[in-house]
Amino acid sequence: MLAVVLGTVVASQGTVDLLDPGALVRWGAPIATTLSELATAVTIGALVLAAFVLPRTGGRTVSDGAAWPAAIRVAAFAAGAWTVLALADLVLGYGVVAGRPLDSPTFGPELGVYVTSISLGKIGLGVVVVAALTSVVAIVVRTPTGALWTALLATVALVLQAQTGHASGDTNHELAISAMFLHLLGVVVWIGGLAALALVAHRLGRDLAPSVSRYSTLALWAFVGVGASGVVNAAIRLGGPADLVTTEYGRLVSVKVLLMAALGVIGWVHRRRVVDRLAAQWRDRDPREPGGRLRAPWLFWRLVAVELVIMGAVSGVAVALSSAEPPVPQTPTGELTPAEIVTGHPLPAPPTADQWVTAFRWDLIMALAAVSGIVVYLRWVLRLRARGDHWSVGRTISWVVGMLTFFWATSGGPAVYGHVLLSAHMIEHMVLMLVVPIFLVISGPVTLAVRALPVRTDGSRGPREWLLAIVHSRWATFFANPLVAAANFAGSMYVFYFSELFRYSLETYIGHLAMVAHFSLAGYMFLNGMIGIDPGPKRLPHPMRLVLLFATMAAHAFFGVALTMDTALLVPEWYGLLGRTWGPSALDDQRTAGAIVWGISELPMLAVAIILAVSWTRADERAAKRRDRAAERDGDAELEAYNAMLAAMAERDREDPGPSR
Repeated sequence: MLAVVLGTVVASQGTVDLLDPGALVRWGAPIATTLSELATAVTIGALVLAAFVLPRTGGRTVSDGAAWPAAIRVAAFAAGAWTVLALADLVLGYGVVAGRPLDSPTFGPELGVYVTSISLGKIGLGVVVVAALTSVVAIVVRTPTGALWTALLATVALVLQAQTGHASGDTNHELAISAMFLHLLGVVVWIGGLAALALVAHRLGRDLAPSVSRYSTLALWAFVGVGASGVVNAAIRLGGPADLVTTEYGRLVSVKVLLMAALGVIGWVHRRRVVDRLAAQWRDRDPREPGGRLRAPWLFWRLVAVELVIMGAVSGVAVALSSAEPPVPQTPTGELTPAEIVTGHPLPAPPTADQWVTAFRWDLIMALAAVSGIVVYLRWVLRLRARGDHWSVGRTISWVVGMLTFFWATSGGPAVYGHVLLSAHMIEHMVLMLVVPIFLVISGPVTLAVRALPVRTDGSRGPREWLLAIVHSRWATFFANPLVAAANFAGSMYVFYFSELFRYSLETYIGHLAMVAHFSLAGYMFLNGMIGIDPGPKRLPHPMRLVLLFATMAAHAFFGVALTMDTALLVPEWYGLLGRTWGPSALDDQRTAGAIVWGISELPMLAVAIILAVSWTRADERAAKRRDRAAERDGDAELEAYNAMLAAMAERDREDPGPSR
C-alpha cells in the first residue's frame, strides 16, 4: 500500500512539466489515497473484531459487552469517512491520470467518461459505491452475523482494487490478482484490526486479554497471507534459485523473506507474553470494580507500538523491492500467440503422463486453502490427543489425501490443461466434485472441529460457534436435504455448462473461484448425506440412498451423452481460437469430455455405492446386535418376573399354610 502511494507521488511529480494538474491534485491525490486505504482498513478491521473477537455478554464487570457496539460505531463512522475519501481519491486520481486541474472546463464531462467507459475509472466508482453501501449497512448491524456479512460486503472493494495497478498487466494475471487480494486482505485485517482494537480497548476491562489473544491469532493468519502472497509473487519474477544471490531483486527478496520470518516470530512471541501479563493484571482484581472505565494498561500500548514497528519494517523492504527490476519481465514482450491472447498464458506442451504429474501453475488462494486445511486439521487431532481423546488415523490420512488431491486439481495438470482442453477441464471438475469430497466426507472435519475447538461463553463467536451456526442455519439445512443436495449435485452441471456461467469461469478469476467452491461444496453436501458422519442432513434409509445415488449416476450419464452428441462447440471463442498444433480438434476434445463424464466419472460413484453398501451391512449388523441385546434384556426381565412370582407364592404359602391334611 505504501509503495503504491509513493509511486503515485513520483508519477504525479514527474508529469508537472508536461501536464500539470495543479498543486492541489499533485499533493492531494496521494493524501486521499492514503487516508482512503486507512479508512478501509479500520472499517473492515472493526467489523472483523465484532464478528470474531469481541465479547457481547459476561457479567464480570459493568463494562462487559460495551466494546461490541462501540466497534460497530467505529466501523460505521470509518465507512462514512471511507466513502468521502474514496470519492476524493477517484476525482483527484483522474486529475493525475489526465493531467487536468479541477477547475478545467472539461474536467466534469471527462470525469463522467472516465467512470463509465474506462476500466480504472469504473473500478474506482465501484469502490465508492461499496463504501457507501457499507456505511449504510453498518449503522443497522446488531449481531455478529450482520457484522460478518457487512465485512464481506466491504471486502468486495478489495477484490476490485486487486484488479488495478500492475496486476492487470502481468503475464500471470490470475496469480497477480490473487496475490494482490491476499496482500490487501492481510494488511487490512492486521492494521485495521489493531487500530479498531486500540479505539475500543478502554471499554474491554477484563476482556482485554482474551480479545488481544484472539486478535493475535487473526494477525498471525493475516501475516501468513501477506508473506505467502509476497513470496509467490517474487518467485514468478525470478528465473531460478541463483537469482536470489546474483541479482539485486533476488537479494532484496532474500532479505525480505528473512526479515518477515524474524518479525513474525518476534511479533507472535511478544503478543503471547503480553496476553499472559494482561491476564495476570486482572486476575486478582475485584470483579465488582468498574474496570472497563479505566484506561488500557501500558502493556497494551507497548503491543501496539511493537506491531507498528514491525509493519513499518516490512513496508520499508516492500518499497525497496517494488523499485527493483525483476530478472523475469512481467509485461508481455513480442507478438502474443493466440493462446496468450485468449487465456493469458502460453500454450503448454502436449499432455503426457509426466506432464499431468509435473505441470504446475499456482492458484495461490486454492493452494493456501489446501495447506491451511491440512495444518488446521492436524492441529485439531493433536489437541484431541493431548487431552486423551482418540481420533481415527484413517480419517486423518483421508483428509490429507483429499487436500493434496484438491491442491493437484487446482494448481497441477488438470488446472494447466483445463485452460486449453475441455476434456482436461472436465477431469478437474470430476476430481473436485467426486473424488475430493469422498476423502473429505470420510474424514469428518465438522465432527472433529466440534470436538476439538474451544467453547466461548462470553457471547462472541469463535470458529466453533460460527461452524455450528452455519451447519444449523436455514440455508445449510435446506441444501443439505438429501433430495435438494442430489438435485444440486446433478442439475448444476447442466445449468453451468449450458449457460454463460461456463464462459464467465473461463474469462474471470472470480468466476473460476466460484466454480471451484460451488462444485466442491455440492459434492461434499451430497456425499455427506450418503456416507458421511458430519452433522447437517437428515439421512435417508440406506435403500433410499442407493436409489438416489443411482439416479444421480444416471443424470451424469445423460449429461455426458448430451455433451458427446452436441455438434456445437461450448465457448467457441475460447476453445476454438487457441491455435493448438497438437491434440484433437476442439469438437473432438469436447466429445472426449462427454465420454469422461459418461464413463470415468462413474468410477467414484461406484466407490461411493460400495462404501454405502458396506455401511448398510454394518448398520444392519449393529441393529441386529441391538435387537439381540434387547431380546436378552427382555428375556432376563421375564425370567426375573417369573422367579419373583414363584417367590411371592412361596411366601404366601408360608404365611397361610391352610388346613392340615
